[in-house]
Amino acid sequence: MNIGIPREIKTRETRVGCTPAGVRQLVGAGHRVVVECGAGVASGFSDVKYRLAGAVLAESAAEVWKSELIVKVKEPLDGEYGYFRKDLIIFTYLHLAGVPGLAQALVDAGVTAIGYETVEVGGRLPLLAPMSEVAGKMSVLMGGYYLSKHHGGEGKLLCGVPGVLPGRVLVLGGGVAGMSAARVAAGLGAEVTVMETDHERMRELEALLPPEVHTIYSNEQHLEELLPGTDLLIGAVLLKGASAPKLVTHGMVQSMKAGAVIVDIAIDQGGCIETSRPTSHLDPVFIDAGVVHYCVTNMPAAYPATSTEALTGVTLPYVRHLADLGLERAMAVMPGLSGGLNVYNGAIVQEAVARSLGMECGKNPFA
Repeated sequence: MNIGIPREIKTRETRVGCTPAGVRQLVGAGHRVVVECGAGVASGFSDVKYRLAGAVLAESAAEVWKSELIVKVKEPLDGEYGYFRKDLIIFTYLHLAGVPGLAQALVDAGVTAIGYETVEVGGRLPLLAPMSEVAGKMSVLMGGYYLSKHHGGEGKLLCGVPGVLPGRVLVLGGGVAGMSAARVAAGLGAEVTVMETDHERMRELEALLPPEVHTIYSNEQHLEELLPGTDLLIGAVLLKGASAPKLVTHGMVQSMKAGAVIVDIAIDQGGCIETSRPTSHLDPVFIDAGVVHYCVTNMPAAYPATSTEALTGVTLPYVRHLADLGLERAMAVMPGLSGGLNVYNGAIVQEAVARSLGMECGKNPFA
């Protein structure tokens, strides 16, 4: 199969769809891999490394997009819609609930689009997990940074010092991102609370996280009680494929301290805080109701050396199956891959995505 790895064009997106080591495996299996020049440089992978791995280097994105299978990191942007065609398979993070224009473009072109974020195995989302972990850990680092007075925050040091109480961190959601955030925040010495709706998950969190981390049932009353004293609010709510629920209203944000910080990890699915809006690494924060908001839609791009390695590690087996077996056979034998199918044969075929977009859901023939 001809596999294309284009350079990402999203603002400050520094990751790449596959490492040279991954390319070597694909080429060794008999596939032709075309990599756009410069695609891996920001992740620490030069064109020379890709050439030595057996890749064909392409000067233009158009040449890469002629491939049968495109392996990316982030969703295609407007400038890439012109490359869409009926015999094309795209394998990447899609998050279509937050980008209706992309969903319609994929449907209109008849592209087969598989989203990393909806591949599900045993109740887990294995292709989303490593980036959720990076974003969760990052959320505390970024939150602590923007809590400084020089960056618009209240001037609170999360870990405190002897004689001064530490900062209070409230995490919405106890999934991979939320648990990662709670672990880092507790490691810094902050006072941490995780809000969850699943009692069994709360028991797991109590067992897995340091004793300084507390869990509480997620509801409106508890939010209203906790938010006024919160220094760092981390939104880590996930509904597979669907738009994130708006758990924190504008009025609740207004009740927070001036200079408190919100990091909305769920922003690529629309965000779970009413005042959130997408930002980029070029301009990562804004202030609303006196609260600093960090809502970067591709957080792990800040650490591409780590993120690209982690992402390739989990996606490569799926890429291999798609390339080795073709779409139909790969869907039949690779656990969870059919759940990743978002667009097929001119229709949205992922129910949660279709519902969020208000579009009719077609039949997934591989489900």
